[in-house]
Amino acid sequence: MTTARTSLPEAARHMSLRERKKLKTRIAIRNATYELIEEQGYDATTVEQIAERAEVSPSTVFRYFPTKEDIVLTDEYDPLAEDLLRARPEDEGLLDSLRFIIRQSMTMAIADDPTFAEREMKLRLRLMTEVPAVRSRVMESMSVTGRLMCRAIAERTGRHENDLEVRVYTMGLMGALLEAAIYWTEHDHQGDLLDLLDRTLDTFKDLPKR
Repeated sequence: MTTARTSLPEAARHMSLRERKKLKTRIAIRNATYELIEEQGYDATTVEQIAERAEVSPSTVFRYFPTKEDIVLTDEYDPLAEDLLRARPEDEGLLDSLRFIIRQSMTMAIADDPTFAEREMKLRLRLMTEVPAVRSRVMESMSVTGRLMCRAIAERTGRHENDLEVRVYTMGLMGALLEAAIYWTEHDHQGDLLDLLDRTLDTFKDLPKR
């Protein structure tokens, strides 16, 4: 059994006490899920088992995560991406900003939990690659996250978030980064994932400002 994360992540630094308690519950549910999946596999792990291991009710699990797939796909750093992008210098190239955001998110995750790369990230990517239900949910969640990133990218480029170019560019980037992560998983995690993501971004050009 892996060691569960015991401290709250960097994302909780500015949260209220109530929000920190909710986040602590989310982390407990996710830790329980990871442990059970590593012990008995994804399909054999039920929400009832997760609730029992996390010492909450099944209804609490569903209140925080609508589906079992969401438990392994959601983390505390996704909502930070939009804020991090907005905080970057306006004269910085968009792709350079995205490189910074990816590395910063990874740095925060590892600082919060040194086992993140070996435990959470690799398990999540393996499930995305091997479990059809998780892969399907990834595509759904990408649509939601993509809308948030469209808004931030539109602001950086002086465009409207609903412009075709903004939507295509944003979703193209997200799809490419996902494919790079899957490629890394399929090749037994050879090489550095961040280097692969950098190579992926190298295939794009900055979206011109309007």
